Amino acid sequence: MNKTSLLAVISLLAAMVTGVANASAEEKVHTDRKKSVKELQDDFRKLKFGMFIHYNMATYKGVQWVAGYHSPADFNPGGRIDTDAWGDAAVSAGMQYGVLTVKHVSGFCLWDSQYTTYDVMHPDCPYQQDLVAQFIESFKRRGLKAGLYYCWRHPGFGGPGKYKVLPPECDPATHSLEEQNEFQKKQIAELLTKYPDVFYIWNDALDPKVMPADEALSYFRSIRPGVLASSNWWDWGKKGTPYVDIAVKELRHFPEGNTAPGETCWKLEQKWFWTGASRSKTTGQILALMATANSRNSNFLLNVGPDRNGNIIESSIKTLAEIGKLWDPNATPDSPQ
Repeated sequence: MNKTSLLAVISLLAAMVTGVANASAEEKVHTDRKKSVKELQDDFRKLKFGMFIHYNMATYKGVQWVAGYHSPADFNPGGRIDTDAWGDAAVSAGMQYGVLTVKHVSGFCLWDSQYTTYDVMHPDCPYQQDLVAQFIESFKRRGLKAGLYYCWRHPGFGGPGKYKVLPPECDPATHSLEEQNEFQKKQIAELLTKYPDVFYIWNDALDPKVMPADEALSYFRSIRPGVLASSNWWDWGKKGTPYVDIAVKELRHFPEGNTAPGETCWKLEQKWFWTGASRSKTTGQILALMATANSRNSNFLLNVGPDRNGNIIESSIKTLAEIGKLWDPNATPDSPQ
């Protein structure tokens, strides 16, 4: 076989593999569309344990909430981010899914959005790669599900000159709440169509002051009938109250006897975004928190904050591996871990 023929065979095989992968993804989306919301919620609860990944402009500004607009040049990990290592760390812990902060309070987007230049593909951003696609592919190859965190601009954020939340094309200082919602809905639609493997949208600050639950769900379903949505209420007193598909608690447990499909998010390290501090919770503390969460009809979403090179710190990698060795996903709520 000459070189030309060999290359043709290799190209054909690659096309066949890609075709099988695409067909598998399309088949899964079609299957999910057939499922009822209750079935999708039950499937979600069976996952039990996931990785929250807070990584965005805040990582480089040394804060948890970024005020104002900062240069895309500030998002500089110094090379390609090893999202495979994120996936490996999740697998070592026994996690079944991951959720990445694709747009946080800074308004900076980790994908190439058609609605803004304030993203990783901005000419001034050194990264120039679709980090959302990277994350999804790394997790998918390891049999893990991928979810995306999206922060909505809530009226409670206060003056529009401080926490922007939205990219400059929809600066809240010059755009109405209605215009802001339309912009955000377009980005949600973009994420769900651009990345068909996404099974879950984690909405922050989405509540009745932004958009009624029935309107939000109707919109999500119109794009992808099989996608699940959670909502983290702006009001601390209402966190955990069911709103869309999955109720969310932040650094708190659901009450005993909870029947709403839930998710409890907690931090492994001291902060959501990396700050340079290395102290984190112990393996025993995490196992205890997870056992309580799972016993109350809630998944446990454990946050790690990659550093400025996009790496999960070594102490957290070690703790995650220890969790994976000790955690029994089949244990009953009263069983020892």
